Amino acid sequence: MNLSNIKKEFPIFNNKNLVYLDSANSSQKPQSVINRINDFYSNEFSNVGRSVHALSIAATNNYENTRVSVQKYINAKSKDEIVFTKGATEAINLVANTFGQKYLKEGDEILLTELEHHSNYVPWHYLRSLKGVKIEFAEVNEDGEVSVESIAKKITSNTKIIAVTHLSNVTGAILPIKEITELAHSKGIPVLIDGCQGAPHLKLDMQDLDCDFYTISCHKMYGPTGLGILYAKKKWLEELPPYQGGGGMIKEVKKDSISYGDLPNKYEAGTMATAQVVAFDQSIKFLEKIGMNNVIQHEKELMDYGQEILRKNNSVKLVGNPKKKGAVLSFTIEGIHPHDIATILDEDGVAIRAGHHCCQILHETLGITATARASLGIYNTKEDIDRLNSSINKCKKIFNLK
Repeated sequence: MNLSNIKKEFPIFNNKNLVYLDSANSSQKPQSVINRINDFYSNEFSNVGRSVHALSIAATNNYENTRVSVQKYINAKSKDEIVFTKGATEAINLVANTFGQKYLKEGDEILLTELEHHSNYVPWHYLRSLKGVKIEFAEVNEDGEVSVESIAKKITSNTKIIAVTHLSNVTGAILPIKEITELAHSKGIPVLIDGCQGAPHLKLDMQDLDCDFYTISCHKMYGPTGLGILYAKKKWLEELPPYQGGGGMIKEVKKDSISYGDLPNKYEAGTMATAQVVAFDQSIKFLEKIGMNNVIQHEKELMDYGQEILRKNNSVKLVGNPKKKGAVLSFTIEGIHPHDIATILDEDGVAIRAGHHCCQILHETLGITATARASLGIYNTKEDIDRLNSSINKCKKIFNLK
């Protein structure tokens, strides 16, 4: 696929003035994904796993085909290790709730990092009052990174699980997940990876990473909203209790007993987001057609160019300087609130995000209340970065900054 023409795959860019730099929030959707949702609802719709009529059987097969596609895409051992959820937030809640219910007690410790998105903090926070557990935070360094050494310093005999981001949605830091997992496993500690930012931008191999849990947000991966994925090693899905109860996750129900369905049905209660699951198969095909090595190379070139341009721009300060960095450019402009920056840029057709990006702990650690963030996707170009820089200069002029 010719990346110079990639925007043509996305109908939203029929608006020639739009520069979309908010992919860390949610990515735009290629026409193939939009068409698949429409086609499923128009011609193929049925609930899955319930009925024996042709529509239901076909829908079930398509649903399960996506599960196999995900398994192969992330190199999981079995399709039974792939659980569909309503989002990555629910996937993390699923693990926190069930792991906490079965394994945690008062005084036990959960180890996070100061980089974490609220979705990988709040679910664990609930266990403080429910179980009396403690939460420890591995510290971020001045470059916006968390090292293996920082993790190691916080591990104690009471550490029962480590939950960390793969790629920071603020500093762009790519954490050494494989090394963190090796350290944790050497001490008998399981590891959950929040892969919301990692999955769209990095090549995934669960056998190489060897983490116990990995969560994916499909709408950040050029897929539909309302859908997430939990990868979990089979041993954990067998040992942990169900997260929710209802139809689809049971084997047999009697007045005095219940037996649960086979994996992964045990964790997929109720009517699932069938159309979204079916369409997500097209998201995977889209990325496979491009090739993740090409995605990584394209985004690195843009990131290097963006950092070079913004560092030359007076008054603009980039947030974080990690050695391994993903497709995120967070910045501040002295004397201008990030919300004002984002509003003025929007008037120029440049869409960015402003705020704490659901990372208040990190922003407090860095001593700032908010940042402006330009985040990249496969459809962005150097021209988009130039437009960003030009709009920043317009913003500075309005506030009489040089």
